[in-house]
Amino acid sequence: MNGTPLWPRYSSPDDVVEIERTPLSERGLPASTYELLCRAAQLWPDRTAAAIIRDSERWQEPVKLTFAELLWDVNRIANLLAEIGVGRQDTVALLSPNCQELIAATLASQAAGIAVPINPGLSEDHIAELLQRSGARVLVAAGPDLDPVVTETAFSLANKGLVDHVLLLSSTGQAPAGPAGTVGYASVDYLMRRAADASSEQFHGDQPGPGDLAALFHTGGTTGTPKLAAHTQANEIADAWMLAANELVDENAVYFAALPLFHVNALVVTVLAPLFKGQSVVWSGPLGYREPALYKVFWKLVEHHRLTAMSAVPTVYAKLAASPVNADISSLRHAMVGASPLPAAVRAGFETATGVALTEGYGLTEATCVSVRSFPDATKGSLGCRLPYQEIKAVHVDDAGRWHDLEPGTRGLLVIKGPTVFPGYVIGNGPGGLLLDSLGKLRDGWLDTGDLGQIDEDGFIQLTGRAKDLIIRGGHNIDPAIVEDVLLTHPDVTGAAAVGRPDRHAGEVPVAYVTLTAGATTRTEDLIRWAEDRVGERASTPKSVTVVDQLPVTAVGKPYKLALRADATREALREALREMAAVHAVEADIEDGAIVVTVTADEASHTAVKHALGEYGVRWRVRHCPAPKADR
Repeated sequence: MNGTPLWPRYSSPDDVVEIERTPLSERGLPASTYELLCRAAQLWPDRTAAAIIRDSERWQEPVKLTFAELLWDVNRIANLLAEIGVGRQDTVALLSPNCQELIAATLASQAAGIAVPINPGLSEDHIAELLQRSGARVLVAAGPDLDPVVTETAFSLANKGLVDHVLLLSSTGQAPAGPAGTVGYASVDYLMRRAADASSEQFHGDQPGPGDLAALFHTGGTTGTPKLAAHTQANEIADAWMLAANELVDENAVYFAALPLFHVNALVVTVLAPLFKGQSVVWSGPLGYREPALYKVFWKLVEHHRLTAMSAVPTVYAKLAASPVNADISSLRHAMVGASPLPAAVRAGFETATGVALTEGYGLTEATCVSVRSFPDATKGSLGCRLPYQEIKAVHVDDAGRWHDLEPGTRGLLVIKGPTVFPGYVIGNGPGGLLLDSLGKLRDGWLDTGDLGQIDEDGFIQLTGRAKDLIIRGGHNIDPAIVEDVLLTHPDVTGAAAVGRPDRHAGEVPVAYVTLTAGATTRTEDLIRWAEDRVGERASTPKSVTVVDQLPVTAVGKPYKLALRADATREALREALREMAAVHAVEADIEDGAIVVTVTADEASHTAVKHALGEYGVRWRVRHCPAPKADR
């Protein structure tokens, strides 16, 4: 396979320069995700493409689809979508936990139009806003046997006149469970029943091209409602190929998928990349990694399905490290981790328990998915190196907003350029389709990641902090404005700022700082309850609210959240070390734009202190506290 235009040698970061001697345009990549699926079905028609587990109790009895069968389902759904009016510039919203039909529906939406995957955990108001902004009039949603709460939300949206068609998904392996009908002015039916008579041989609508939009993924932004980042077909194909091109896993590899399909990682890493080499994917039940029962059977599942590769966030690997390995897991060779900082203790715990090295990745929705990856034998304590055809550099932003390239090893703002960089956010609809704007994130093709880091002379990349204020809880982006806007509606609150507090399980959790009107007697408990009742999703509810005299600002009056993050970090680590009598002080200082925790402790306790600190994704150091001199 090596040496062909599609598959160059790619076994280490050293191969990237040689790979790039051949222009990406000469690699012979498929023009679209639909063409990629057609290619897989032609090359490996009878090979298992997806094995979908109903739930963790039936992990040995998945529903299987070959590549040919997956294509037939996609063709039926895409032809149905075209029949009800979905064209190349039209959007299809998908609101459901993972299931067999959602995989085909997502690919079909990209074939007929533009897919808009939405997190079912968002509030109905936020979902409604995303529907209106994307212009989606077709809603593919979980049926009542799969997720009755989502079905109720879908019907409520239909009653408000926001959609014309609601197409329900059945639980994996189940037939449609109810009659067709209407809700408001919207037609309602089960997706696969409605698509049963559509052609399965091929998609008869307009074929998508590289420059056409494939999907809109919501991501954290500067307002309460998530922003919609647009991906072209070429964006997704290029990033999926960059991941598939590596030689760590061959075409016989079996991937495990448990991240939700409204997340770019699930689509790019566990749907599109495996299509390139005909690799099989075992899908967990609807709850994915959120199902507690999964961890009780996980290692048996690895052995039974001979899983080779998986992708998850640090919190998942922490749970797996605590789950005794009670099976033969020798097939598992490639465990990818990303979405939030990886604490050293989590890495050590998982690798010690399993013997499997964690390979880190870094990326963001605005660059499709992954831009940086590590190789097990080439890390240098970093996130890894850039993927082929993606450029990454660190720049200094001066007071006038100009960018200046930095020398290797110098910390600055990370920026990315290449075929995976998105065309912009959706800001509305026009006569020619969706209106896109980079909202200041793009400059001469370079994407401002909002992350701070440094790149050494060999191209290894380290993150040192975040210029952006997003709170990352277990890989889930939380916009602090969601919390702040709710708290500011309280009659006693005059100012609010939400930041991430380090957490050993979730990476970060949201906490808030507020200022109150003079003489206010509102308690912090009241403010937490106020937020719980009004924030759109439970994960975004602040774990604590601290009342302060004033919120910190910079010399020019701009909010200075770094100081609040330092305070939250200090309090989190003080609480974690509270029971250690040998710890005398815990401080969190801002050094060169990054938060560094300093713990002063008796020398004999340093090992225990370092172990505790290693469970948090923060920078820290331990200082020796000299023993007091004896009285003479």
